[in-house]
Amino acid sequence: MELRAAGSADHDRTDLKAAVFDLDGTLIDTEPRNREMWARMFAANGIPHDEALIASFAGRRGREVLAELLHLFPGRTVEDLFHEVVSYETGPDMPPVQPVPGAVELVRALHAGGVPLAVVTSGVRRYAEGLLDELGIKGLLDVLVTADDVANGKPDPEGFLAACDALDVAPRDALGFEDAPAGVAAVKAAGMTCVGITTTQPAAALAAADRVVADMTEVDLRVWGLPGTG
Repeated sequence: MELRAAGSADHDRTDLKAAVFDLDGTLIDTEPRNREMWARMFAANGIPHDEALIASFAGRRGREVLAELLHLFPGRTVEDLFHEVVSYETGPDMPPVQPVPGAVELVRALHAGGVPLAVVTSGVRRYAEGLLDELGIKGLLDVLVTADDVANGKPDPEGFLAACDALDVAPRDALGFEDAPAGVAAVKAAGMTCVGITTTQPAAALAAADRVVADMTEVDLRVWGLPGTG
């Protein structure tokens, strides 16, 4: 069921010109695997942790999270810890990743309609390109902004502003899709309209979004004047 956030002036915009997507949790459900990677890193180092702590990392750059936690790991560096977390990604017993329902179809519909498309992710470029290849949509995107391309990660709007600039579209004319509170905050700080996707967080955590949906099958692009599904 689609939910409308109260008090947003952008609900009724019917002239949006571009779409900008987060990647993890928005186009592809990597969150179970990502959470397991963090859990294994904490466990391997004997650091107490819980699900709430790990959930708070959603949508953020790994190195920035680790910089905040570095005091828990005496003698370690951010880069050392980052590589340890990443090393768990390819374990044979890690949770599989799956496309978010309706995501690939939505991107293809937008591309077919001539809508400029971008992805803004907290992941590094190599990682992001691998997932986009797995989804089969990398070639449909006009712009990819990764953690390698910006100085400040979400909730800072830098990535979304960079994407809009590269697309030559004003932020107020772009529709952003996000699944994490940090991402929603970044989209709104950029001045964009935001759709929150509850693949990894409850609707209440995404209340700052203009609309909240369960997954991409609930998105009707015609609401914003964009060609696509509905």
